[in-house]
Amino acid sequence: MSLTKSQFDLLRPLAEGETDSAPATAEAAELTARGLLCAGRLTDAGLAALEPYRVRRMVVLAAGFGSRLRPVTLRTPKPLVRVNGRRIIDSLLDAACAAGIEDIVLVRGYLGGQFDGLLEKYPRLRFVENPHFLEMNNISSVDAARDLLAGAYVAEADLLYYEPRLVTRYQYGSNYLAIPTGHTDDWCFHTDAEGNINRIAVGGDDCWQMVGLSYWTPEDGARLGRDIHAALEMPDGARLYWDEVPMRLHGGEYRVAVRSCRFGDVMEIDTFEELKALDPSYADYPDEV
Repeated sequence: MSLTKSQFDLLRPLAEGETDSAPATAEAAELTARGLLCAGRLTDAGLAALEPYRVRRMVVLAAGFGSRLRPVTLRTPKPLVRVNGRRIIDSLLDAACAAGIEDIVLVRGYLGGQFDGLLEKYPRLRFVENPHFLEMNNISSVDAARDLLAGAYVAEADLLYYEPRLVTRYQYGSNYLAIPTGHTDDWCFHTDAEGNINRIAVGGDDCWQMVGLSYWTPEDGARLGRDIHAALEMPDGARLYWDEVPMRLHGGEYRVAVRSCRFGDVMEIDTFEELKALDPSYADYPDEV
């Protein structure tokens, strides 16, 4: 039973416990007539209608060195660095588990064996090796998992999630998490009138600052895997960031919406000084290890 986007947007918060009752709208009346709602509440049929949109997998990119967080990352991969006693990556993995994501695949490279320690808390986590993390950009990590992108989240492993509900159980279409901003010097998106990404850039005004969490439908994810692999065959393909493949090399061929979040929902720790500001226990950490 297919749903329109507006129908999906009405049912999903009910299924994920974000609200107890649907608003009394014409859309809700139509869904009630179809048996998907009853007295504003989700029925078993409504839950079944959401099942085709359930996210089954998350691919976590965790192969990089994290050079800007030296000297801590000389001994520890950045996602495993602890902030106030908790590993950075735990905020993402806890959110994925809370959303019922059944298959979490972590692409590892630098000091990869240290990620085995995650299995004690996340026993269903599985690993994919990226042997090319030193000579290529993060496109090599996505290529290593290229057959696993269909119907999946693709997530950077080094972000702190202060709003874990951004990792939802259901997704309607391909989208990229981003923050509306008047100006950024970081990677950003520009969108068309319908809110779909039509340009990616480093730095911009009146744009959307990229956050490293995206979702790809089964169709788009399968194509993305093929396009990523083909891009690596191009001259200088190894220097690409993976996001450039669907957003720039194949711009206009993918329909990828922006999914809005706020500053403070997700945080990337860019420097060792930022780490020390968040966690005073690093104040006496030696500058060299």
